[in-house]
Amino acid sequence: MLRDFLEAYYGIQPWDKMIWNGIEGHKDDKYIYFIMSCDQKEIIHMEQAALAYFLYENNYSQMTIPLPNSQGEWYTPYLESYYMVLRAENTSTVKPIVHGEELAALHAVGSMYPYEPQTISSYGQWKGLWIDKLTAFEEKVEWEARDTPNAYYRLLMDSLPYVSGLSENAIQYMQESESDRRFHEADQGTIVFSRYDGQLNQPFLWMTDLAYDHPTRDLAEYIRYKLLEKENPADEIRVFLDNYQKVVPLSIFGWRLLYARLLYPIHLFDIIGRGFLTRQHGTLYTELSDMLDRQSVYEKRMRQFFENAGVNCEELQIPVLHWL
Repeated sequence: MLRDFLEAYYGIQPWDKMIWNGIEGHKDDKYIYFIMSCDQKEIIHMEQAALAYFLYENNYSQMTIPLPNSQGEWYTPYLESYYMVLRAENTSTVKPIVHGEELAALHAVGSMYPYEPQTISSYGQWKGLWIDKLTAFEEKVEWEARDTPNAYYRLLMDSLPYVSGLSENAIQYMQESESDRRFHEADQGTIVFSRYDGQLNQPFLWMTDLAYDHPTRDLAEYIRYKLLEKENPADEIRVFLDNYQKVVPLSIFGWRLLYARLLYPIHLFDIIGRGFLTRQHGTLYTELSDMLDRQSVYEKRMRQFFENAGVNCEELQIPVLHWL
């Protein structure tokens, strides 16, 4: 079906099929084509497409970029839905990289993007977005718990005061950090990932992963899950941050934003958010319970975060939370 779709609407005649990370693609001599549904996300995808083309034109050949159909349109109606075709170069391979340096280089390129997107930008908005998320989730959890009285929601209601407390601490720290004027040019907005987990090590960069924000968003989201791992990641994180700063040094303001984002329990909110979209609460109960168990390790490692990163908080007058 997908092969016929490409031929009928795009004039593309692929000769082979491949599966990458569970996603079906079709290949010709030069490119691999992926088909994605885009119902009700046109504005988001158009902004992501502009970022993707900018990166592609600046030597990120592993970037997937959208193609217009034979009518010159980005969206193609098919079987009562709308679709977009993404193209990737068929020669993309995973090259050895110095991870921190590569991420810093991408941020340096992304900071030259001449516009700030309206829909996919969170730049300068963290505090407000975190307050809105916390308020919405608290209301939604209480409503769903009344409507769905199962073990998952009982666990969630028991842990909600803890999650709310973590969030409020992060929001307060963020509010205080916003008044810190010790920033520099590296603190401007740039192209980032919605959730960075090492995509630069993959053969493809997905257009749908892109966002626009402060560069420490990517640093925090990558480090977050390192802090949650069983093995102590301190040395790996230190190398990653040191390599990043060889290209783009962090300002004191940037360090404070990185710390604030790590304080905000996005990893818990991600699980809770999935609970609103599925009824597979047995699986989510196990996942949430496991994540809550790992919080003690997370907090211990956060207590040592600046020290392990080689940052002297007293000398630089960077406040830390002493309850950790």
